[in-house]
Amino acid sequence: MILLEQLIFNIIAFTLFVIIFLKIIQRNDTSYVISLMLEAVGIITSFFQLVLNDNFDIIVKVIIYLLAIVLPTIILIIEKKNILFSEVVTTISVEIELLFAKKKVAKRKLNKLITKYPQSYIGHKLLAQIYEKEGGIRKALDEYIQLIEIQKNDYKSYYKVAEMLNTLEKKDEAAEMLNSLLQKQPENSQATQLLGEILIEQEKYKEAVYVYLDGLKYNPTNYDLNYNIAVVYTMLNDFQNAKMYYEKSSFLNTLEYNSKYSLAEIAMIFKELEEAEKYFLETSQNEELEADSYFELARISIMKAEKEKAINYANLALESDPKKIAEKIKNDSLFITIMTKIKMPLNLENIEEKQDKLGKKERKVKKHLEETFEITRNLGYNNIRMTKKEDKEIEEIKELEEQQEEMKERDD
Repeated sequence: MILLEQLIFNIIAFTLFVIIFLKIIQRNDTSYVISLMLEAVGIITSFFQLVLNDNFDIIVKVIIYLLAIVLPTIILIIEKKNILFSEVVTTISVEIELLFAKKKVAKRKLNKLITKYPQSYIGHKLLAQIYEKEGGIRKALDEYIQLIEIQKNDYKSYYKVAEMLNTLEKKDEAAEMLNSLLQKQPENSQATQLLGEILIEQEKYKEAVYVYLDGLKYNPTNYDLNYNIAVVYTMLNDFQNAKMYYEKSSFLNTLEYNSKYSLAEIAMIFKELEEAEKYFLETSQNEELEADSYFELARISIMKAEKEKAINYANLALESDPKKIAEKIKNDSLFITIMTKIKMPLNLENIEEKQDKLGKKERKVKKHLEETFEITRNLGYNNIRMTKKEDKEIEEIKELEEQQEEMKERDD
């Protein structure tokens, strides 16, 4: 029985040895040499057992089987799944090199792998990640493009390519890549978000509306999508829709103050002073919006003939950001009635203006709303024009929303 077992073992082990050896010859790849040497150790040890007619300890027998049978079988199974043994060996080696911060050695090994196997997905991916961490965007971009060519359904790499093109200020190419990705994966909120951001930056607001509305079909509770579509509607002067989406985004993220500040400014435009006051009181708790919020609260108090409150709010605004607020007060005729009671700072030229930490998009929206209020504050409610775009454009957007609602109802 033992002899039969050893005979079967040697036949299987020798067959596997020959297969691995042929792979070395066929691919001219020395990665298999270690495996071949380990197999040889197992076969030779088993041979000595047969010659000496000695029944080795169970631990030794397990090691023999692992080296001569299990290891080469695992290699063949891995390769059956289109994963090269060389990739596995290189990946392990590279991870060890990176663990000891030897990036140059790791890159050299990966470049050697992809030179020998240009279609090595894992090789290109690891190299892309290393370049990206080093800040080598262009080199990383080339590797991510290779990943897409190897695997057409690699949507993560699609997004990475678009993200890097955007970083390199290639906005149109990035938008094209994102549109292509969203055709294949319309529920991808990251792609929707980035494409919308690019369109906002390019002031293509109408196109951005369509992108966000489509994205919201798949991710209706996504804060960023709701906030950004509110931004887009703001820039289109469609303040009714803007208000609706700012309210949604504010509900989804109660700690985010930009939505509330925009809601306050829209309330000012609509002459809804009580609602504006409520929101500005909330945003005054935010360091970035504190000064402007108190300034707006002062203006509301003047409009409501509450002079003491107006003075208090104006002084709080000046304490928060003296240089900016002093300039705003001087340029606003509303403050004439309380100017003598306001503690205007002296030597303004020697005071540094508080650093504005708001994002570019937030600053743009804030400025737009404040300017719109200045234009409309002397008009009656019925004279406020809600959009500077052609009515036809707004109607087209509303038609799209209605169509999407109908599609949603049919799906339900």
